[in-house]
Amino acid sequence: MKVDLNSDLGESFGRYKLGLDEEVMNYITSANVATGWHAGDPIVMRKTVRLAKEKGIAVGAHPGYPDLLGFGRRYMKLSPEEARNYILYQIGALYAFTRAEGIELQHVKPHGALYNALVKEEELARAVIEGIADFDRNLIFVALSGSKPAEIAEEMGVKVAHEVFADRAYNADGTLVPRSKPGAVIHEEKEIAERVVSMVKDGGVRAINGEWVELRADTICVHGDNPRAVQIAARIRRVLEEEGVRVVPMREIVR
Repeated sequence: MKVDLNSDLGESFGRYKLGLDEEVMNYITSANVATGWHAGDPIVMRKTVRLAKEKGIAVGAHPGYPDLLGFGRRYMKLSPEEARNYILYQIGALYAFTRAEGIELQHVKPHGALYNALVKEEELARAVIEGIADFDRNLIFVALSGSKPAEIAEEMGVKVAHEVFADRAYNADGTLVPRSKPGAVIHEEKEIAERVVSMVKDGGVRAINGEWVELRADTICVHGDNPRAVQIAARIRRVLEEEGVRVVPMREIVR
């Protein structure tokens, strides 16, 4: 049994530092690097890619809405043409740095409000996946486990990694509970670790209302901006390995 651990990194900007990238990288296997629109800048992008290379971490692009002020967590209405080209543009930006550092680009994971919008808007999801395919059909598209975007990507012949979240509560339909609602984010390390094992080994987790939600876990997101991100990532990895689960980059899972 195998699973990938991913984290959203490279989200510092200019003089502003966000996240514990270097420490979190000691426990993950794939890094989602911000591409400059919701966070990150050219200096941060290259530094993050270089650090991932040094630590043997696979790198993917983490594109979002052009919303630096709102950290990409505010919804924006995009036409299919805009969405397709916005994604292509941001993948290309990060690719410049992975190529300069001599490593491959592994995956693409949309960020924040864009990630959530794909679940609800089929036309938007299709445009984003087309943008990924325009660049390279061998890139892995990271999508919410069991969601419509994952289904669309599979229909289009694009590789998909079904993603679950270690520290987020789920609704009974498999969507994430909005951060604005109580209980949306789970902080207790023991509970987080138990939920991760359930998702990977049992194929699901209890929703916020107590119902069982079936989930496919190819990759687990560990948020790098959590104040206890390092401790949480370390515990998740240790518990998974104790349960006999191999933690590997998603390219070893999705083929």
